[in-house]
Amino acid sequence: MTLSSNDTNGLAGTIRRYVALLATGSADELLELFAEDATVEDPVGSDVRTGRREIHQFFSALEAMDRQTDLGLLRIVGQEAAFDFTINFKVGDTRMSLQPIDTMTFNTSGEIISLRSYFAPTDVTSS
Repeated sequence: MTLSSNDTNGLAGTIRRYVALLATGSADELLELFAEDATVEDPVGSDVRTGRREIHQFFSALEAMDRQTDLGLLRIVGQEAAFDFTINFKVGDTRMSLQPIDTMTFNTSGEIISLRSYFAPTDVTSS
């Protein structure tokens, strides 16, 4: 299926919203972007979280953190996307930074059906 430029713009908007919500949003707000039976593998190689309950639980861990995000490159082809972003956060008094590369697939309604995040523990830096 080939998406029109309006569909591609809609998916780009969802990705921008996702990255913004990683900085300021709640697990409930993030969950609104996902389909009922979506999967999250973050990071790739970890247990896959399936369905809204498991995904909500995963994103709930972010809510207590002081965090900022910045979207980098974004590429969309059909109903799939790849992008990188930077997330800066605090653990105790230590500032940390991570720049993962994420991939997403979307259903025809524009909801995220799959999220995979590529990074290793050694990619987290402190300052």
